Amino acid sequence: MGLVGILFSLALLMWLAYRGWSVLLLSPMAALMAALIAGEPLLANWTQTFMTGAARFVAQWFPMFLLGGIFGKLMDDSGSITLIARFLTERLGVRRTMLSVVLASAVVTYGGVSVFVAFFVLVPMTRVMFKAANIPSRLIPAAIGLGAFTFTMSALPGTPSTNNAIPMPYFGTTTFAAPGLGIIASLITLAFGMWWLGRAEAAARKAGETYIDDSGPIVINEKVREQATASGDFDPAELDHGKRSASNPPFILAVLPLIVVIVVNFMMALVILPRIDFSVLATERWGIDVGGMIGVWSVLIALGAAILTVIAVNYQRLATLRESLDAGANSSVLPIMTVASLVGFGAVVAATPAFTVVRDAVLQIPGGPLASLVVAMNVLAGLTGTASGGMAIALNALGSEYMRLAVEHGIDPALMHRLTTISAGTLDALPHNGTVLLLLQISKQTHAESYFDMVMTVIVGVIISLAAVFVLGSVFGSF
Repeated sequence: MGLVGILFSLALLMWLAYRGWSVLLLSPMAALMAALIAGEPLLANWTQTFMTGAARFVAQWFPMFLLGGIFGKLMDDSGSITLIARFLTERLGVRRTMLSVVLASAVVTYGGVSVFVAFFVLVPMTRVMFKAANIPSRLIPAAIGLGAFTFTMSALPGTPSTNNAIPMPYFGTTTFAAPGLGIIASLITLAFGMWWLGRAEAAARKAGETYIDDSGPIVINEKVREQATASGDFDPAELDHGKRSASNPPFILAVLPLIVVIVVNFMMALVILPRIDFSVLATERWGIDVGGMIGVWSVLIALGAAILTVIAVNYQRLATLRESLDAGANSSVLPIMTVASLVGFGAVVAATPAFTVVRDAVLQIPGGPLASLVVAMNVLAGLTGTASGGMAIALNALGSEYMRLAVEHGIDPALMHRLTTISAGTLDALPHNGTVLLLLQISKQTHAESYFDMVMTVIVGVIISLAAVFVLGSVFGSF
């Protein structure tokens, strides 16, 4: 009965979440359902198991959500994102519209700006480009999705995204784990996606499709907002708070904070922090595994430095600085609580006696630990509709087991890290994914119009790159 409870509660969570119910309500409800069917105490599972799992996630990741939200909001209000996107699209021109959109999306998100913040700048600008090039607007989500939430989210080394950060404490890695494999995966994803977009554009022209102007005010309904915050790190409702600058900064000042994020993260993770003596933190008073935290601290320092940089170079443009800071901070609350609730649900499921059957089945998947890891991440990310949530659930339940298997089989934890992030970024983009729903709504497109092309650019291309990394990593190890 316990296994039935796990499957039933997960199915209930998926179905109601897809219908727009708040995950904050659904997660404890589904967790209690699993505990009830398993014959476990309900109140103890809610107040101790569920809340402990959720609280642990908040304690671990709230600083990153907080700084990421503030950074994204300041980059938006200063006009920096708009300027960067406009600069790239103007330089590449109308003849290379698809490449312009993909690169503009990739640059701002690789630099640490939330995809949700980027969408509200990129979509209107992409409309202008597509209209000039006479490309059907149904291809907008596929183009932006390729640049914004594929390789810059999970594969490109150094990306400060939440998805690239979550595995670090479990495997003792940094965001630069397996850089060679990450670059190869990024190139494969980008090349396949651009090939598909070029093919789709050519087919549309041959069929006589043209751009139809369906622009207008962007309105995000509450249902999509709830679904989006389960798969992102920024509450879209906060984008209208604060005040956007009437003028944009010069390009070098606009891109400077993004450079700061990458450079400071690199220096802290690979040069400075590893050389500092943190032995005092390993004492009984602190009890911190510093090796597992260096990557996290590096990203926090990088985002903090980038925030100070944005403020310093755009102080005159940020007319309502306090309101922008407040909005950025507030934007982090609903996303982290939503994902933490999913983690709490996973903690209750992992505590049921029947979970040992699930755990053993997953760990015994043919192909060894790497195959087991890939399958577990794909399945949970697909079921929950969120890469970060699915990854956190899986690693909370099985992270120590995978680390043990890595030691036993001589597998570099960096390879585990990179396979984890890429795997979680594949099936998470199924139709119920909040990021997909938000992008479609902002673009004023439907699943019927745009989703097939999105499948090709944000799912199929990533799966191909995942297969390549799996084979290369199995043969040559991490590099």
